[in-house]
Amino acid sequence: MSKESQADLIRAGKGFVAALDQSGGSTPKALGLYGVSEDAYSNDDEMFGLIHQMRARIAQAPAFTGEKVVGAILFEKTMDSEIAGKPSATFLWEDRGVVPFLKVDKGLADTTDGVRLMNPMPELDALLDKANAAGIFGTKMRSVIDAANAAGIKANVAQQFDVAKQIIAKGLTPIVEPEVTISIADKTAAEDILRDEILAQLNALNDDQNVMLKLTLPNTANQYQALVDHPRVLRVVALSGGYSREQANDMLCQNNGIIASFSRALTEGLSAQQSEAEFNDAIAGTIQSIYDASCAG
Repeated sequence: MSKESQADLIRAGKGFVAALDQSGGSTPKALGLYGVSEDAYSNDDEMFGLIHQMRARIAQAPAFTGEKVVGAILFEKTMDSEIAGKPSATFLWEDRGVVPFLKVDKGLADTTDGVRLMNPMPELDALLDKANAAGIFGTKMRSVIDAANAAGIKANVAQQFDVAKQIIAKGLTPIVEPEVTISIADKTAAEDILRDEILAQLNALNDDQNVMLKLTLPNTANQYQALVDHPRVLRVVALSGGYSREQANDMLCQNNGIIASFSRALTEGLSAQQSEAEFNDAIAGTIQSIYDASCAG
């Protein structure tokens, strides 16, 4: 199928986007929650091999299909690997009907003005070419907001959209993700500034420049309705950000038109020690609960 049909699924499909893109820094914690301790691997290659086994197990579960999971975000090593004998992105789309995305950022810079911008990505064009060749539909990149600092948030959003335009020029759809840290005291104020800065950037896009947004679940219900309704936004998805799955689902239900893109909340309750039947039952229950919350709004 074409990117147009994938775009239609992302724009209008019922379901959510699975985040299977834990990076090197977050992988040990993700594996630990999955029941794989750090003494089970002795180097990064073995660690990434184990996390790929977890991701592949999730992707091959009977419930993991485009009926409820419209997209999945992959780490680069996952894109370069295979699931069930096929390149990961090919397997997701051809066998599961799930639209593949790729995490492209290279981590975070040190804090300035209450935000952590993305590190420079000098090899981004080459990575985007590789993503296109692998059948990837879109990308995801994360920066962080730790305070309601107007200058910092403006710089954060501007950087996101500058890189987004580079991605669009390569024929891919960027997921812009300026994450607001859920524990900060001025989260509500930060979300007001963030909404306005994103709106300004969206209004400056050309008619052929479309993005997705991945945002922290807001303190105020429907905080981002103007972004959901914006013609340049293909879809708004929400990250769980450290909220439990139950709390994240409850908050998601209060935000019309936003669907989930959970990572840790997606794998909560899964274990390497579970039998296939136990694992498949657990992931099916998780997928159903996140699907229900995504379709409630």
